[in-house]
Amino acid sequence: MSDLNPTPSFPILLQRFFVEHLGNQRAVSPRTIAAYRDTFRLLLGFAEAKIGKAPTRLILADLDAQLILDFLDHLEKERSNGVRTRNARLAALRSFLKYAAHYDLTALIVIQQALAIPMKRFDRPVLGFLSREEMQAILDAPDARTWAGERDRTLFSLMYNTGARVSEAIGLRVGEVIVDGAAVAHLHGKGRKDRSVPLWRTTVSLIRNWKRRLAFTSEEDFLFPNRSGGRMARSNVTQRFELAVSAAAERYPQLASRSISPHTIRHTTAMHLLQSGVDISVIALWLGHESSATTHMYLQADLAMKERTLNRLQPMTSSQGRYRPPDQLMQFLMSL
Repeated sequence: MSDLNPTPSFPILLQRFFVEHLGNQRAVSPRTIAAYRDTFRLLLGFAEAKIGKAPTRLILADLDAQLILDFLDHLEKERSNGVRTRNARLAALRSFLKYAAHYDLTALIVIQQALAIPMKRFDRPVLGFLSREEMQAILDAPDARTWAGERDRTLFSLMYNTGARVSEAIGLRVGEVIVDGAAVAHLHGKGRKDRSVPLWRTTVSLIRNWKRRLAFTSEEDFLFPNRSGGRMARSNVTQRFELAVSAAAERYPQLASRSISPHTIRHTTAMHLLQSGVDISVIALWLGHESSATTHMYLQADLAMKERTLNRLQPMTSSQGRYRPPDQLMQFLMSL
């Protein structure tokens, strides 16, 4: 009598993991799927070079602890990946192995050994953030008389107000920022986690002026478009922010010698809220952190906070050919 529930092959398990488990059951974001996909593309390529088996010929037992450890070592030493990236790749592999353990009992021992591989410890860098005066100088730097200058000033002010990530800010549509009545920005965060953040009066005023200047025709238009009306690129935001920092450095020369990026605005928002006495759990909600434990790093970054008493935070015035993978399993991963 044949087995009614045969053990699925590794290629089938991996495809089910992406399509059924991640895509349907967990409904993870496209960004997460892309990160997991890249992890397995790298792992399968490494395994083929290491043990000489094409991806479609691999079995789950091939992914033993030693192969995974060698792969992680390869990421750090040969690809020059940092510890954060190494741990993120391991997290993706762990997720798959936990899923596969329910369907391939013959590989349980191998899976258990692989799951025992620990995450690597690392020292978090000291957070960089700006003083209120430095932040305001950067916000004032773009020339509001120009189209790009007014856009930049409004964009950076909204990022400071909301603590938005660059991806969240440039992805905002006109209809997602309410400036009448209870002014609020509806942000779409990582992992499909949405949040709504109230807006200051000064931010609302900037957004109203910006809307009048562009005369948007649809609620679906990007609020901060590029010259052609499409979504701004992260690199474009970085370039425009660097120009603002350079201009602000004329008033605050210390800015020129510091490493400052658009993400620094997010850290600055968190630190100013913390220094103003806002509860850390509220800051976690403000920034869209899944856990307030993530927000705890801001407590460590500002030890002088307990020695000062500040008023509640208010805004200051204001071409290569396309690669064709030869293996069917690799083709599946490329299609995700």
